[in-house]
Amino acid sequence: MRPIGWGLVAALCAAVLAPAAVISAPKAAAPVSDAQRKQGMAEAPAVVQAASLGCQVSDARFIGKANDPKTKVATSYYEVACGPGMGYILQAATGAAPSVFSCIEMAPPAGQPPKEGAITCVLPGNSDPKAQLAPLLAKAGVQCVPEKARGIGQTKANTFLEVACQGGAGYVVIASSPLDTAKPAEAQNCLNFDDAGGNVKCELSDKAARLAVVDRYAQSANNGCTVKDRRFVGNSKDGADYYEAACQDGKGYIYKVASGQLSQTWSCGQAVNILGGCTLTDSRQATAEQAALYTKLARNAGSTCEVDHYAQFPMRGNDEVVELACKSGSGGVGIFPATGKGQVLDCGRALAAGYKCSLTKDTGYAALTEDLRKFNQKTCTVSGARVSGKTPKGTIMVEVACSDGYKGYMIEYNTTPTVTAIGATGCAFAGGCKLPGNV
Repeated sequence: MRPIGWGLVAALCAAVLAPAAVISAPKAAAPVSDAQRKQGMAEAPAVVQAASLGCQVSDARFIGKANDPKTKVATSYYEVACGPGMGYILQAATGAAPSVFSCIEMAPPAGQPPKEGAITCVLPGNSDPKAQLAPLLAKAGVQCVPEKARGIGQTKANTFLEVACQGGAGYVVIASSPLDTAKPAEAQNCLNFDDAGGNVKCELSDKAARLAVVDRYAQSANNGCTVKDRRFVGNSKDGADYYEAACQDGKGYIYKVASGQLSQTWSCGQAVNILGGCTLTDSRQATAEQAALYTKLARNAGSTCEVDHYAQFPMRGNDEVVELACKSGSGGVGIFPATGKGQVLDCGRALAAGYKCSLTKDTGYAALTEDLRKFNQKTCTVSGARVSGKTPKGTIMVEVACSDGYKGYMIEYNTTPTVTAIGATGCAFAGGCKLPGNV
């Protein structure tokens, strides 16, 4: 299957899709006769093989034959059931490659009878084609028990389906053409298409029903949010979906959902850099409140930083990690556990913990110079720094360059329970130095 890049939702919406249910032939009478089954089982396996379908035919019926009055080409139609897999309608024209349509694509709209002359799947093994979508959805990385499904259309390379899931979620699924549930597939949340222009839309449920899943995620977050309003924020390259909830008490949150489960929660004050942040609540107020909270946490950790603005790093276990820009112009990195005191690292020592400041012009070189002084390195004023690596005993080596032009040093740091310098070795002896002036 040709993969679809999910940064191209707009292009997908503009794709020209051929509708699946375009074939028509003399409709066979129900129930399926023994003669139809006998002819189907005799002829259909060869058509399946010619179409390169991964189908072990367990049942088949011959539907009928049509002759084009202009070209005189004869076309035969078959239905096949494929054991526990997806069933198909096959269209085999003399001298041409077979055309293949899954039973999902050939099914009439939910609750509607088939149109006169339309071909649908009627074999017992194909009575519930949506049940065969489970392996396809698993390959697409979504947790979904299909409640409804329909074919949207085809291109030469892909089959497009809509699937509505128990619980309210819905997806546009892009699979192989012909549809083969054993091959890779991709799935995109229907909410991506609700406000986008184009001919790909979800119809099996409405937007409000799909957004109702936000209430479930708010409940899982257990943050006291009674949901007043909901918004689909978007998704990330790793396939996670992001939702915003505005709460009755005026607060708001963004929820990250991976494989149908709540993965991470940010208050609107924390979410300023998460796909554009919150829009359903007053983000300025939330940001100011969060800055005040980080000021309090920083002071509790012994820092004098009055936080002006901030940016989130990924969680470190249960610890919240935040870059802090102080009103004084200095910066640092706060590591705050859920309970107890945290720590605030200056921008120099934060390197040893694996974090680099970017919100301020504060380099942290003064703190690294201070650490050198502890080991009687009195002439070097640090003018550059980089993390060199981790030692076998677990300490971190930070290389520093000196403003006097002489070779710099490797400073060794313990990182637990706090970042602490435990030694310094000149580059002439340490080896591995790479900064300008140190080699």
